[in-house]
Amino acid sequence: MTKLTSTTDKLATLTTMDPFRKKPLAGHFRFSGLSLAAAVAGGLMSAAHAEEPVSADTRAPEIVEVTDRLEERQPSSVKFARPLLDTAQTINVISEEVIQQRAATTLRDVLRNVSGISMQAGEGGAPPGDQFSIRGYSARTDIFVDNVRDFGGYTRDPFNLEQVEVVKGPSSDYSGRGSTGGSVNLVSKTANLTDSSNGSLFAGTDSYGRATLDVNRTLDGVDNAAARINIMTHEQDVAGRDGVSNSRWGVAPSLAFGIDTDTEVNLSLFHLSQDNTPDYGIPWVPASNVPLADYADEAPPVDFDNWYGLKSRDYEKVDTTIGTAQVTQRLGDNASLNNTTRWGVTGRDNMVTAPRFVSNDSTDIRRSDEKYRDQENTIFSNMTDYSLTINPGSSWEHRIIAGAEVSLESEKRYTRELTGEDSPATDLFNPNPNDPYLENYVSTGTYSLGESTTLAAYLSDSIQINEYWQINGGLRYDHFELEYTPDGDPLVERTDTMLSYRAGVVFKPVSEGSIYFGYGTSFNPSAEGLSLTESSRNPGLTKLEPEENRSLELGTKWELADGRVLASAALFRTDKTNARTQDPDDPNDVLVLDGEQRVQGLELGISGAITDSLSVNTGYVYLDSEVLESKNADELGNELSNSPQHTFNLWANYQASERLQLGLGTQFVDDRYNSTTNTRVAPDYWIFEASGVYAFSNNISAQLNLQNLTNEEYIDFVGGGHFIPGLGRTALLSLNFNY
Repeated sequence: MTKLTSTTDKLATLTTMDPFRKKPLAGHFRFSGLSLAAAVAGGLMSAAHAEEPVSADTRAPEIVEVTDRLEERQPSSVKFARPLLDTAQTINVISEEVIQQRAATTLRDVLRNVSGISMQAGEGGAPPGDQFSIRGYSARTDIFVDNVRDFGGYTRDPFNLEQVEVVKGPSSDYSGRGSTGGSVNLVSKTANLTDSSNGSLFAGTDSYGRATLDVNRTLDGVDNAAARINIMTHEQDVAGRDGVSNSRWGVAPSLAFGIDTDTEVNLSLFHLSQDNTPDYGIPWVPASNVPLADYADEAPPVDFDNWYGLKSRDYEKVDTTIGTAQVTQRLGDNASLNNTTRWGVTGRDNMVTAPRFVSNDSTDIRRSDEKYRDQENTIFSNMTDYSLTINPGSSWEHRIIAGAEVSLESEKRYTRELTGEDSPATDLFNPNPNDPYLENYVSTGTYSLGESTTLAAYLSDSIQINEYWQINGGLRYDHFELEYTPDGDPLVERTDTMLSYRAGVVFKPVSEGSIYFGYGTSFNPSAEGLSLTESSRNPGLTKLEPEENRSLELGTKWELADGRVLASAALFRTDKTNARTQDPDDPNDVLVLDGEQRVQGLELGISGAITDSLSVNTGYVYLDSEVLESKNADELGNELSNSPQHTFNLWANYQASERLQLGLGTQFVDDRYNSTTNTRVAPDYWIFEASGVYAFSNNISAQLNLQNLTNEEYIDFVGGGHFIPGLGRTALLSLNFNY
């Protein structure tokens, strides 16, 4: 929710924090009660404010003057040289205010604010953390924290986030490997020169409890220095899922020195610890199952509350620690040098039941197909960016970015041996989570190990030719080297090199609008997940060159309502020109790069303050996906997996009075297949939610959030052999304070 101000009407200078640079931008607003999201672009801005009392009347919030426009704002990465309005690519930004208004507690919750994203379930023992597709292509390894790849498989909590940025379309020149359909960057909170204390206490249905605290203080006796700490604890049973629960806590301290000086140093540490009862959901009905022949390749006719795990066996313990040091040196008015060093480790230990039918003649579900994962992922990364502006503010202005990256990643997966009997099967319709656990997994002390080294260099230039035209281009060279040692097998090595590039042109008929065309490439190495395991599913994987992707986007962006609203539209096409493919009728036929896939479509978006009292964040995406070439004839002409044709999102926030603020939201996700064979489909769904915030004073408010108002039963995460239902109806009440 938005932060509180005095209940008496005050004219204040609102120091609007640039969410990308965290530099103050001067604007003047009149507000009372709750500082309204209408005072900022709801999906694009975050605000911090200083008050100057002038009157004691109690009028509704009124925007008096806005001196800073959306075109002055930039994404958090210096690799985006121009404001959003002038960037030849679709970028969705979800602010801290929207995250708070919707009581989002996971990255999945945050991404409900972005269309064109659909969720995936963990498969084959893969960590069931944050997995999703963007514009029809998997983005499982395309998550970044402060522009550094976040490799660990875990469920992310937004308690320490300033905002979330979703970059659409291939952009390996920005991020390196991956990013076929797009990438997600999480922007962390950092220390600033404002003394503040904020927090929330939550209680809700299904044993929900949560508390957050955010304290920032300037350091006495040290100029331009501050410290900040964010703390979170969270407990809940998952609504609509019997036996599933989440428990986690997190802490994120940071120190900043030289704030707003030529030399800034930011040091931060992040730790998140989770102890959950995991969920692999409900099995799809196999086409060969006789008793449920009427439901072949569909969801079975069961209660979506059903959970098929064992209370005595299923668990998930995940610990993530990230340390970051960032140094920014300004080299005069038009140049700067930025260095970011990151160390991170994620340890995961889990055992989760993958529900599967015992046989084609039965409706019983076996428990012996459990998935375990005992692994540790680490990353060390160092990135240096040099930014230079030539001819600033004049014709032929150049904004040049040059940089280099070194990243060392590893994944160590420990092996266990299975002893004992199989745990008993359970009834599909009435599973018993209290059945005994009979298997016994014992660590062998051995492990498989994947270690990669990435060396990259990149260069880009954005040229302002005149007031009407801009052109930009970028190159990135990646050297990706992997050594993989499967447990008990010989070392496997592979090295891939790739040059990625991007080009774009922007035409501005007026200062408030832009029309652009962009082209970009990206690549997916065979060892993208730090594994080169040969199996019947992927024979020949070690010999494969990277998959290559190319994207075209034609779009337009416009600032409306005196610069408080950003409206955008884009037509796009992304082709995977050499997709991996294999003949399913020939198990000895190795994988080859003879496939081709295409996703094309339309994206529309509006974000900002429609009126003085109403702000919205809404978007619509149409996807037309197709398998153009494949060695599997049954796939030709089919849609890509997890690629719904239509997705829509809306969040509207309304200032009903000087004390009361109301919110209403909805999300629609169309039918989507779980694979390119197009035999199993997750039906479309609508979900609705609402919120209300009441200010008792300038420092304290109460907030009510109602999620999944209609208690819709829907498939949220799709997998190959199973699916995970979405959250049931949930009511949350919180007490918020701000000093």
